[in-house]
Amino acid sequence: MTRIHASAVVDSKAELASDVEIGPFSVIGPNVKIGAGTKVGSHTVIEGYTTIGKENSFAHFASVGGAPQDMKYRGEPTQLIIGDRNTVREFTTIHTGTSQDEGITRIGSDNWIMSYVHIAHDCKVGNHIIFSSNAQIAGHVQVDDWAIMGGMSGVHQFVRVGQHAMLGGGSILVQDVPPFVIAAGDKAAPHGMNVEGLKRRGFSSETISALRQAYKVLYKDGLSFEDAKVELKNMISANAADAATAEKLTQFHDFIAASTRGIIR
Repeated sequence: MTRIHASAVVDSKAELASDVEIGPFSVIGPNVKIGAGTKVGSHTVIEGYTTIGKENSFAHFASVGGAPQDMKYRGEPTQLIIGDRNTVREFTTIHTGTSQDEGITRIGSDNWIMSYVHIAHDCKVGNHIIFSSNAQIAGHVQVDDWAIMGGMSGVHQFVRVGQHAMLGGGSILVQDVPPFVIAAGDKAAPHGMNVEGLKRRGFSSETISALRQAYKVLYKDGLSFEDAKVELKNMISANAADAATAEKLTQFHDFIAASTRGIIR
């Protein structure tokens, strides 16, 4: 049975699964859909055209689905779509998209989003990501699976953070971070591969060794960007017999080859 505190305001048009919990003084708007097992703490606002999956947890004073903080926005019915099993802590703000992009802000599943995090309009957030307290990402940012965003870090609009990458606390990021790389500083610069993180996620020693060599090719060997891409292609071919390693090297190469904003270097 849905448990809605007597002081909460839930619009009659909102669609809530039968076991959703809504805490004291929270507000749920008319175009909101919330899936099974989701819990909303006190004083939280969920509004806009927002769809939330199952077993999510929203702490107190979160603001979810608000209008984008974009001066071009004119009230278009843009969306926020959130997956399953996400934890969203106190004072986090997550906004809907804009018509200048796809019109949808997307957040995947199994993410840990700490207090005071800001996820702006049109962002694409994957799965298993950690946003430490006060991490702030601007509009149109893409954060890929298993990335870690350090506390008080800031990310410029249209930047992409690759899978398993790590952005250090207090960093300012203005260009893309390739997969598996640690970035830190103001402005953020590369500081090696996220080796400990890759070990924890079951990467083999062979794959990690190959990725460290790929980092050396890109950042340490003094090659031009174009020559580094050629050498990375050669590494993929040389590791073709190890499917897992070749796959990760391909992801590393393809990410930097596809970057439009440029990578940290």
